[in-house]
Amino acid sequence: MSKPAKFSLLRFLKQNPLVPFLLFVPLTLASELLGWAPLVTFILACIAIIPMAAYIGESTEALAHFTGPRIGGLLNATLGNAAELIITIVAIRAGLLELVKASITGSILGNLLLVMGMSFVIGGVKHGRQTFDKRGASRNAILLVLAVLAMLIPSLFGHSIGPETSPRVEALSLGVAAVMILLYILGLLDAAKSGDTPVTHEPAPASVLPKWTLAQSIVILVLATGGIVWLSEVLVGVIEPVVASLGVSEFFLGVILIPIIGNVAEHLVAVQFSARNKMALSVEISVSSSLQIALLVAPVLVFLSLALGHPLTIIFNNFELLALIAGVLIAALVSADGESSWLEGVALIAIYIILGLAFFLLPV
Repeated sequence: MSKPAKFSLLRFLKQNPLVPFLLFVPLTLASELLGWAPLVTFILACIAIIPMAAYIGESTEALAHFTGPRIGGLLNATLGNAAELIITIVAIRAGLLELVKASITGSILGNLLLVMGMSFVIGGVKHGRQTFDKRGASRNAILLVLAVLAMLIPSLFGHSIGPETSPRVEALSLGVAAVMILLYILGLLDAAKSGDTPVTHEPAPASVLPKWTLAQSIVILVLATGGIVWLSEVLVGVIEPVVASLGVSEFFLGVILIPIIGNVAEHLVAVQFSARNKMALSVEISVSSSLQIALLVAPVLVFLSLALGHPLTIIFNNFELLALIAGVLIAALVSADGESSWLEGVALIAIYIILGLAFFLLPV
């Protein structure tokens, strides 16, 4: 009779790396109930969001195994940025519209510059020059340019049409948002037919067994989503005192910190793929997430903001527009040849750091 395997804490933590981060959920609750300093509550909530966002991604991948590749791709597309969508909805309800716009900008920049840059560096150092589909890279660049143009045009024309709160500017934003959602839906239809589009990346192969059962996946998805909602309420509730105490702008928190927190799990997946010499998947994840933010999350927030009583317009400031244009151009240039190197990755990260420094030094 064989002996039962001894429990190993190190093995358990290696297999479940998110478990230690779950300790920050009760710590956040204690901080809120006991009235700890806003900065402490903010830091605890930021860390606690990381495992919640990761569990949303893992449960979605598990559900995709049971639903098949087509529905699974749709689930990935819909819930790929669920954590950040929830955070921004809570911020809109609190009236922090500039924070929301900065978060949209920061998510696109983070994926194109920071995540793709880290992927190029890790993959380049480990495997040397890596290749991916040149035709796909060209198509990705075109879609990214179209997505940014859709955000750029109302920002440029809006200032001439009238004040940002005027009905005409709001009508322009709603119209552009509707077109962006339509373009995204058409991309999903194309994905369902050909499976060859960066709008959504494929779920795990059917040969890979899911981590949880169907019922477990649904329960974990619901619990993680509920956790994100509550933690977002806590996070948004202390932003103003944190901004006052640190002396940084609300814009900096939105453009740098919140996008990283909401997408850190997906960022790590992209880097892991590059380390395994699967650069095509790594680039696809970075581009897919950027396109989802630009073509789905941003326009959906425009419509949801009407119901929440704080209309959000697709009118970005000059700093955001300049950063978006720079980010898309440099990402398109370094990926146009279908090859990547660690030096190109360093260049992408350098641009991200320079933009972050400029955002940090903006007056409060």
